[in-house]
Parts: sequence; C-alpha cells; structure tokens
Amino acid sequence: MNNIKSTSFIFLLFVLLTSCANKSDKHAHDESATTQQHEEESKTLYLNNGEKWLVNEEMKPYILDAESILNSYVANGTNDYKQLATQLKEKNAALIKSCTMSGESHEVLHIWLHPHLALTDSLMQASSIEEANKTITALQNSLTSYHAYFQ
Repeated sequence: MNNIKSTSFIFLLFVLLTSCANKSDKHAHDESATTQQHEEESKTLYLNNGEKWLVNEEMKPYILDAESILNSYVANGTNDYKQLATQLKEKNAALIKSCTMSGESHEVLHIWLHPHLALTDSLMQASSIEEANKTITALQNSLTSYHAYFQ
C-alpha cells in the first residue's frame, strides 16, 4: 500500500512540475512576442544618409496600385470600405510576394510596412464608416510617409 502511495505522490509531483514548466515556457514566449512587438513599434523611419531608400522595381507597382485604389475610393466618395480593404489586402499580398530586397533598405521598408499592413487589417475590421474613414486617412498618411522615405 505504501508503494502505491509513493507512486501516486511521485506521479502527482511530476504532473505539477510539468504543468508549471509549461506555464513558464508560455509566459516567456508571450513576453518575447510582446517585447518584439514593442521593439518594432518603437522603430522610426530614417533616410539613407539623407537620401531615400531604394525599393526594388518588382515591388513598386503594387504600392502605386494600392495608392491609386485608395485615391479613387476617396475621390469617388465610395462607402464600401470592406471592398477597399479587400483590394488593398490583395495588393499587400502581391507586394510581399514580390519582395527580393535584403539588407538595411529591406529592414527600413519593414518599419513602414508592418504598421501599413495593420492599418489595412483595421480597415477590414472597421464597424462603421466613421471608423473606416479614420483608418483611410491613416492609410493615406502611411503612403505619404512611404514616398518621403522610399524611391
């Protein structure tokens, strides 16, 4: 009987320790993801020794197309922001797929791109035209920023 109690106690102890270790690993992973997100958010765009960064030619059409789609939406006074978000997401996906950049210019482009992608996601999730319009203004500002730092 003592043998069963000892075995049960060891098993219970093992389960508790394993459970605590899993929670620690998950907590460490969550902290790492949060730290990485804060690091990305704290990065600011900068010029390449006073000059705009070069973007590869394969990527430019997708950025310009997205800008054209956005400008047309605004100019036409359209209210179907979900369709706009879908079109912008398609251009973003093609942009990402066309990326062959590397090095510092690639890293700086990502400083611009990550928040831009988040804005497109926010537009897709907007629950009102007012909320969508605020996001559309932010997207326009994002594209203005792109032109200020990239060529």
